[in-house]
Amino acid sequence: MPTPVVLVAGLHRTARTATVERLLAQHPGAVAVHHDLADITDGLVRRSIRDRTGVLGTAEVRLAHGCVTCTVREDLLPELIRLARDSELLIADLWDSVEPRSVAEAVDCDEAQEFLRLTAVLTALDAAAMPDDITRGERLSEVGKPAAAGDQRYLAEVLARQLEYPTALVLHGGDEDELSRTVLTHLAPFTPVHTLGALPPVTGARICADELAERMDPATAQLPGDAQTDEIVTAVWRSRRPLHPARLFNAVDELVIESVRSRGRFWLANRPDQLLAWDAVAGIVSVEDAGPWLAALPGAAWDLVSPARRTAASLDWDPERGDRVQHLVFTGPDLDTERLHALLDSCLLTEEEERAGQDAWNRYDDPFAPILIKENA
Repeated sequence: MPTPVVLVAGLHRTARTATVERLLAQHPGAVAVHHDLADITDGLVRRSIRDRTGVLGTAEVRLAHGCVTCTVREDLLPELIRLARDSELLIADLWDSVEPRSVAEAVDCDEAQEFLRLTAVLTALDAAAMPDDITRGERLSEVGKPAAAGDQRYLAEVLARQLEYPTALVLHGGDEDELSRTVLTHLAPFTPVHTLGALPPVTGARICADELAERMDPATAQLPGDAQTDEIVTAVWRSRRPLHPARLFNAVDELVIESVRSRGRFWLANRPDQLLAWDAVAGIVSVEDAGPWLAALPGAAWDLVSPARRTAASLDWDPERGDRVQHLVFTGPDLDTERLHALLDSCLLTEEEERAGQDAWNRYDDPFAPILIKENA
C-alpha cells in the first residue's frame, strides 16, 4: 500500500516545527523531510531528513532554476518516493512561505500514487501572531521569506492561502489565543482547528488534491457566510444584476480598506461570459479572469467540467442569468455591513442601464481591461 504523506505548512516556523515534532513523536517509523529555502535565490536548497531521534542526514541541492516548483519536482518528490519503502509515515515540513496547494498536487500526481498517498494537509499557526500577520502588507522579500528569486508575493496573501486550503489547522502558543480562534471561524469556517495536544488523524484514506483545490477555486469556493463575533464581522453581498465596470473600479480602494480579507466571484456588464475572481487581503487586491461562466458554454461542454462545478452552478442558477452572480464576502473588525452593501449596490447597473441591453454595455469604459489583458498575456 502507498505510504501516507502529510504536508505541514505555515509561515510561523516555531508552530510548524512543533507540529512536525509532535507528529514524529506520535508515529514511530515516521520521517520528516524539510527544504530550507533561505538561499534559494542563489539556486541553493538545503535538505534535511529527521525522525523522532533526530537528524538522519543533510544535503545541499543545486537547482538550475531556483524556485519552489523546481525543488518539489527535482528533489522533494524523488526523496519522498525513495523513503516510502522504509517509512510508516512521511511528513513534508514545508518552508515558511511555501503554499501547500502546489506540493499537494505534486504528491497526488499519477506518477507518484504507486508509492505515496496524500492523507492530510495541515497549516500550523502561531496563535499570538496570526491575527496581526493577516493584516500585514509587507512583501515576503521584505521579511526574509521569499520562495524564489523575484518573489513578489505579500506575507498576508500567502498566510491567507495557507489557512484556507488545508484539511486542518493547528494552533500553537499564545495559550491558543481566543482572538485567533475567532478570526479562523470567519476566514476558514469549514476547516477544523486543532491544538498540538489533539492533532487530527494523518494516516487514513487518500485525499484528492483536485477536491481540495475546488474549495478555493473561484467558481466552486466554499465562501464564509454572514457572521459576527464580538468586533469581527463577515458580510456577504450577492446580486444578480450586472456591475458597471467604471463604478466598481472607482470603488475598489474603499472596498479594500473596509475589510481585512475579501474574496468571491463577480461579473461585469461588458464581460458577460467571464467569471471574474476577487481576492483581497491586507489592502492588496487581485482581480483575475477565472474562465467562463457555465451559462456561457454550450451544453456539451458541461460534461467536461467537474461535478463540483456543475453543482455550484446549479445552486446559483437563475432562469435569466444562468450561474452569473455577484458573490463577494468581506471580513474585518467592526465592518459596517449596511455601508458596504450600499457601496456595492451603487456599482450595479441602474434599471435604466439594464434596459439599454448588451449592445450599450459593451461600449462602457472598462478600467479593468489593462489588468485582465496583462493577466491573460
